Formats: sequence, C-alpha cells, structure tokens
Amino acid sequence: MLRTVWARTIIALLIALGALLLIRLHYASGASAEQDSISNGRRLAEAWCQKCHSFEPDSPGTVGRAPDFVRVANRVSTTELSLKVFLRSNHRNMPSLIIAPDQADDLTHFILSLKRD
Repeated sequence: MLRTVWARTIIALLIALGALLLIRLHYASGASAEQDSISNGRRLAEAWCQKCHSFEPDSPGTVGRAPDFVRVANRVSTTELSLKVFLRSNHRNMPSLIIAPDQADDLTHFILSLKRD
C-alpha cells in the first residue's frame, strides 16, 4: 500500500517536471509569454474590436468611429491598470462583451504594444 502511494507520487512529480521542461523549452526557443499574450490580444481585437476600432492611426474609413488603438495606447492616462478596468466595465457606446481576466490581459498587452515613443 505504501509503495503504491510512493509510486503514484513519483509518477506525478515526473509528469509535472516533464510539463515544466516542455514549457521551458517552448520559451527557450524564442517564444515569450508577453509575445504570446500580444498575439492572443491581437486575435481577440480582430474578432471583437475591429468593426469599430482600427489598429493604425487614421486608417481609411474610421472617421467618426471609435478611437484607433494607437491613439488609445499613447494617451497619457493609459496604463495597464486603466485598460484592464476599462475592459471589465460596461460602457454605453460599446457592445456588452464578457471578457475573462486573461482575455483582458491579452487585449491590454496588445494595445500597449502599439504605443509609440
């Protein structure tokens, strides 16, 4: 009985170590957690936001629409926290989207990646 418990514990630890090694190898190959988040955020923005927001300043056809994300990213008041709070709040001029915390993180990282110095 005790051997079975130890065997299961060792197997579980080996599986966990293997998973951590695979994750480490993934990020060692050049992928970064932040880059993945930015890519995921862009995909979400293309699916949910692109009807009203452009991702480049003054894109054709966006006159009178919602501000482009470059302009949003470059506002003095735009911070990671302010974007996350904004994305998790209801606004009368935006569709009501239910955005999970990890999706809000990804969208925030994407928008902030557009900031120009």
